[in-house]
Amino acid sequence: MKIDRLQTFIVSVPYLHAEVSSRIHRGGVTDVIVKLTTDDGAVGWGESCSGADVVSVERAVASAEPFLIGRDPWDGEAIFRDFFKTGLWDYRAPTGYFAFAGIDQALWDLRGKAVGQPVYRLLGGAMRDEADYFYYLAQSGPEDLTRQCEDGVSRGYDCFYLKVGIDAAAETAMLAAVREAIGDQRKIRIDANEAWSVPEAVKILRRWDAQFGLDFCEAPVPGHPVAGMREVREQTSVCISANEWLWGPAEVLGMIDGRGADVLCFSAYWVGTIRRFVNLALVASHNALRVCKHTHGELGIAAAAGQHVLLTLPNATGGNQQTASIMEDDILTDPLPIREGPRWGRPEEPGLGVAVDEQKLERYRRLFEERGQFLPYREVAPNAQI
Repeated sequence: MKIDRLQTFIVSVPYLHAEVSSRIHRGGVTDVIVKLTTDDGAVGWGESCSGADVVSVERAVASAEPFLIGRDPWDGEAIFRDFFKTGLWDYRAPTGYFAFAGIDQALWDLRGKAVGQPVYRLLGGAMRDEADYFYYLAQSGPEDLTRQCEDGVSRGYDCFYLKVGIDAAAETAMLAAVREAIGDQRKIRIDANEAWSVPEAVKILRRWDAQFGLDFCEAPVPGHPVAGMREVREQTSVCISANEWLWGPAEVLGMIDGRGADVLCFSAYWVGTIRRFVNLALVASHNALRVCKHTHGELGIAAAAGQHVLLTLPNATGGNQQTASIMEDDILTDPLPIREGPRWGRPEEPGLGVAVDEQKLERYRRLFEERGQFLPYREVAPNAQI
């Protein structure tokens, strides 16, 4: 079995509502879908993250063709090495990681299908029967947040996640509404997306933890240098999660060694391959740290790849990140289990265990052509009806 063809499709799929944080106002997900076909007709699917400019990521994916065609799908790490070293993507590493992660997913999909096994078994087997995901709250007034929380509680969510770092006074009222609505036993997580200085983070987190009880705070201050994160971690009782600045293996290892976080929130997109994500997660485990699967906003292929990894990690948290529940649609034939609830069991179909609906793929490819990328500063979602 050799790789015979690489194809890419840029698709835009709207959210049900805009995603708003201290960094973005975005109306949906635009990603590059990767399709690898072998000389015996097998097909593997992957999903590359769009980053700031999806066309540049698609071109990065396309530039991998000389390192893919004629290669054995089982040689994924060697292909990754050649793409980065010979292809010089180590000079533009984050874009290269975003691009190759989709290729890597497609390679794993091909391998699993070739041997009739789900990817998590190829990674060493499951350590749990299911993975758990968060309820992604939209910033809003207290009344609407109460409604959102009641919906999440009714659907069995244990972890509620709110973006902060825009207006601390308004967010205090939001958190009060969330805690009132979900009760004392469920978790509140917040993400400041590096919005605060160290003194601001310490002051706000001490107050909010005393008032509302926080499970953890993601990216309260810039992750580089690590010393800022470490100062916040040492001066508050709140667990601190790192996300931004985990831009590759060296940065992940630097955060671990620098003791800047209790939780590492990242994914294969940050380091290029599923294998490297797993290896770094295990290093974190050896250092008594947990890992939360991150999402940049994702469709079903990337979500499935993350699910397989989560099943295998000894140190995976609950409340992992997802956008399935806020997507207007997807490009898959069947909805993901986490579209309606927090838990996802073991996929037993070969490979990634999901099937692409090629009519939907074409529909959302056309939407990208007509409306463009969902940029981080485009708040209103365009109409998906085309």
